[in-house]
Amino acid sequence: MIKVKICGITNLEDALTAIDAGADALGFVFHPQSPRHVFPEQAAAIIRHLPSFVQTVGLFVNDPLEQVNATVDLCGLDLVQLHGEEKPGYCDSVRRRVIKSFRVKDITSLESMRDYRVAAFLLDAWSPAAHGGTGQTFNWEIAACVAQSNRIILAGGLTPLNVVEAARQVRPYAVDVSSGVESGPGKKDADKIREFIRLAKEAVP
Repeated sequence: MIKVKICGITNLEDALTAIDAGADALGFVFHPQSPRHVFPEQAAAIIRHLPSFVQTVGLFVNDPLEQVNATVDLCGLDLVQLHGEEKPGYCDSVRRRVIKSFRVKDITSLESMRDYRVAAFLLDAWSPAAHGGTGQTFNWEIAACVAQSNRIILAGGLTPLNVVEAARQVRPYAVDVSSGVESGPGKKDADKIREFIRLAKEAVP
């Protein structure tokens, strides 16, 4: 069964809604330019109320390594998701398992994947204006090619309307959604969350 990560959590209500709906992981965005940005203290206050079986993921973009590790310790994060141009050596120095994000323009966007020793790769749509959270999709055939031999988390414009098709075409380890289950930037829609998770988990036997 495909796992589901709900990203861009900004409050406890949305976090608990996602968990009750069956989310496997929750993402907290520490990138200041994101409309879903939270401060480490905010994330820590939410995380301390969550059950231990849910994985908590911190999303960072080109931050100093010391800042990432300090946030990991403060919040008690389970994984770190790196959405910038972080190099393999940087990833190796993070004090948690790493999800390395790649923004996909074409197949050449993934050539450097082989250089990374990480827990998983997250594939998102390439945009010149943002490091994720754009609501744009990309060519899923590219993701399907690498999903056969890598642990892939599929992101990029997923919604309750397309997650079944995406999951069946790519067969990823997990799917990741943020704007696709929102009523507005940073505010999740409970009905969309429940529908997305149900469909994602039923998509592939």
